[in-house]
Amino acid sequence: MAATVLHGEDGLRGAIGSHLGYSDWLHVDAARLALFAEATGDPDATYIAISLSNMFLPQIVDVQGFAMGINYGAGVVRFPTALLAGMSVRGGASLQDMAEVKGGVQTRMMITIDEREGAPVCTIESISRWLNL
Repeated sequence: MAATVLHGEDGLRGAIGSHLGYSDWLHVDAARLALFAEATGDPDATYIAISLSNMFLPQIVDVQGFAMGINYGAGVVRFPTALLAGMSVRGGASLQDMAEVKGGVQTRMMITIDEREGAPVCTIESISRWLNL
């Protein structure tokens, strides 16, 4: 799927309240879960869903016209359904709001990691800063 391209502050402002699209589907097999557990030292696969948002978001949206974008953090994160081996998931995102900050703007996007049968496995309030250096 092609990413939604947003150009600068005007592009972001015009997309507030809009759904930005979806990423490609990803099949999560036992091997991927085992690699995540090995890398993090955590055998519980709960947090793999939030880490997948870093792979999915660039497939969903491409923000241009800034010198740099920074992952500023996250607000509310929820895990309503377990992510299990054998599931296929994708990310979807909507732009919630934008505020001016020193040197640029800050956005709040809601990212939902959905399982193919429609149950969300994770929702993330992602906060980014887009800076004009």
